[in-house]
Amino acid sequence: MGDTIFAVSSGRPPAAIAVIRISGPAAIATARDLAGSLPDPREARMRALRDPDGRLLDRALVIVFLAPATATGEDLVELHCHGGRAVVAAVEQVLTAVDGCRPALPGEFTRRALAHGRMDLAEAEGLADLLEAETEAQRVVALSAAEGRVSQQVGLWLATIAALSARIEAILDHDDEDDVVGGDAEIAAIGAEAERLAADIAAVAAAPPVERLRDGVRIVIAGPPNAGKSTLLNLLAERDVAIVTPIAGTTRDRLEAAVVRDGLPYLLIDTAGLTETADMVEAIGVERAQAAIAAADILLWLSDEAPPRSDALWVHARADLPDRGVVPAGRHIAVRRDDAASVALLWTGIAERAATMVPRADALPLRERHRELCTRAATSLARAPEDPLLLGEVLRQARVILAQITGVDATEMMLDALFSRFCIGK
Repeated sequence: MGDTIFAVSSGRPPAAIAVIRISGPAAIATARDLAGSLPDPREARMRALRDPDGRLLDRALVIVFLAPATATGEDLVELHCHGGRAVVAAVEQVLTAVDGCRPALPGEFTRRALAHGRMDLAEAEGLADLLEAETEAQRVVALSAAEGRVSQQVGLWLATIAALSARIEAILDHDDEDDVVGGDAEIAAIGAEAERLAADIAAVAAAPPVERLRDGVRIVIAGPPNAGKSTLLNLLAERDVAIVTPIAGTTRDRLEAAVVRDGLPYLLIDTAGLTETADMVEAIGVERAQAAIAAADILLWLSDEAPPRSDALWVHARADLPDRGVVPAGRHIAVRRDDAASVALLWTGIAERAATMVPRADALPLRERHRELCTRAATSLARAPEDPLLLGEVLRQARVILAQITGVDATEMMLDALFSRFCIGK
């Protein structure tokens, strides 16, 4: 990381202000060439930015941050320029011409922060999620991870395992000394503590991953033709997504509508009516409807026949029609097009089920990668052997596995996949 890098770290111009961030070993010298004398560290001062020929580029606030107490762990300078495209382009052109100074790659500032110990991998993943957050639930969970909640919990687990490992090492190395507690009772006690820790880790890993907050809950509306599926889609989405006619088979393919309620994203999916048909196009629609039913997180079943899944919400639709005023036995809820309260009640039922499919706001914000590692560590700890040598190896394996959550053994491929998600100036 010998290069000095720069990028706009604020919004894309044009804007009122453009913050150009410079980080690396030549950051101070590069900024001094642009601005002349620099202010004291962490003090914002107005400076005239000039090119090598002395021509004025802009007047900007300049702030100097000295390593290692910076966002990247390196010397870092921020130029708070006017946010016009031409101003930013002129400053960047001068920076590009500086020997050893180049534009930053996507996520490179955060990657340098990771390399210099300013954050760990779990915190960087949380920051990536925070930058992509579109709902309140996503923001809350991502901020928790970015602020180090996952890292803190993993640190506690690792400290517990380290303490158990130290006790095993003491038994193996000094069992003949009077001041070391050894024997079968101590080994059994260590094994029991490892198994309790395994249960704690497994319980945390069993919760839904944070990706569910981004992917959303898939709600599939299914049933025979003319069951009111498209009408229900429009009612739930509160807009005209689907064409509604009294003609059977109006919907011949899946229709999707994204909805956010109470900070949680949902994907509403209307499907073709399930029926026997010789029409090739309609048959394809039926086949896709059946696939959607199988993949649904929540199935809203609109039919007088029993639902194909035991966990389906059995909806008595079109309850406003004269011949459908009586709700048959077995239905979970009746919905009327002219009664907004009935639609709200259906949403309540959906939300209750969705709450079990996404992480709670107070849950540890584990990604799917974290959950897999936690599960592996818990599985290893749960089979604590009685032999002290084998028990020590089990503890070592669990420690190595959990350490990967915070990036101790992260591979370059994993890092490349993560940091490609960041914007250029982050």
